Amino acid sequence: MTTKLPSRADHVGSFLRPRQVIEAREHRAAGNVDYSELRAIEDEAIAELVKWQESLGLQAITDGEFRRYFFHTDFLLQLAGVEERGGLKKAFKNDAGKDVQFAPPVMVVTGRIEHVKPIQLADFNYLKGLVSRTPKVAIPSPTMLHFRAGRAGIPEDVYPTMDEFYADVAAAYRAEVDSLAQAGCRYLQMDDTNLAYLCDDEQRADAAKRGMDPDATTRQYAALINESFKSAPADMIRAIHLCRGNFRSSWAAEGGYEPVAEIMFNELDIDAFFLEYDDPRSGDFAPLRFLPKGKTVVLGLVTTKLGELESKDDIKRRIEEAAKFADIDQLALSPQCGFASTVHGNDITTEQQADKIRLCVEVAEEVWG
Repeated sequence: MTTKLPSRADHVGSFLRPRQVIEAREHRAAGNVDYSELRAIEDEAIAELVKWQESLGLQAITDGEFRRYFFHTDFLLQLAGVEERGGLKKAFKNDAGKDVQFAPPVMVVTGRIEHVKPIQLADFNYLKGLVSRTPKVAIPSPTMLHFRAGRAGIPEDVYPTMDEFYADVAAAYRAEVDSLAQAGCRYLQMDDTNLAYLCDDEQRADAAKRGMDPDATTRQYAALINESFKSAPADMIRAIHLCRGNFRSSWAAEGGYEPVAEIMFNELDIDAFFLEYDDPRSGDFAPLRFLPKGKTVVLGLVTTKLGELESKDDIKRRIEEAAKFADIDQLALSPQCGFASTVHGNDITTEQQADKIRLCVEVAEEVWG
């Protein structure tokens, strides 16, 4: 057993929101219920979700991100110096061959980045009080404050140099990691779309137009994430999830991990990499040859975008293929992304969601024991 993960079957974190949570959120937005009423409805739904996850055999338990609208904005907007502006319109694509128009909000830096209060602490404490296994927290990667707008989104009168910007972002993240660690959090994952976008030729070209060198940016992001985790206790599992976009079963980017793999695996001081591998968009397993000893890749072989259940034999065959490039003891299994990176959720049912988790747990037991 050479992985620090609580189990070989894991998951990215978000689950389909129950109807009562979605309705309560809508009532809150319309001013019909107060914050405490919304929170109470979320609490009840999360308590049910925890029981459900444990009943399926998961060892890492999340709150399903039931308190969030988007996987990243709810967190980032609680940092001082960050504001939300109109979205960067992007045609997400899906398996039906249709474009899904979606403009995820762009985070804009308007002042010095600062951690002014604990962000996930109350949520973690509630989760910790419910679980009999390992409570897991997922937060957006600090790179989310840079990639979409680049230098143009960071005012020079606020940050004359990018080094100052990166230093403040890392300090803000360290403060959040510290508050969670002190409360007993020992499993923290950062969700990162940007390292995955840097695998996509079109996205790399767009980044270059925004004045970024894609390879230098990969290295800079690794340094930023390392600095953000720098004060984490030695027994905290540090994970990162790479995502090519996940909105109502559609995606934004494609391309294998080759352009970022060597830097990412070797320069990121991370215990576990959750990598999408559910379809050909993610390329082959060859980039896993760069994985050094002591780190785990969680193979996202089960899709959250489509309801149809994968066959156990197909999943096992793909694990065998991956094991040609990385030691099987350094591999684990999960769905490729969350089931609901946004409140909208993917186009699958709650029963299909349960089947997908059950499949991961059963295959992991059969492969790794």
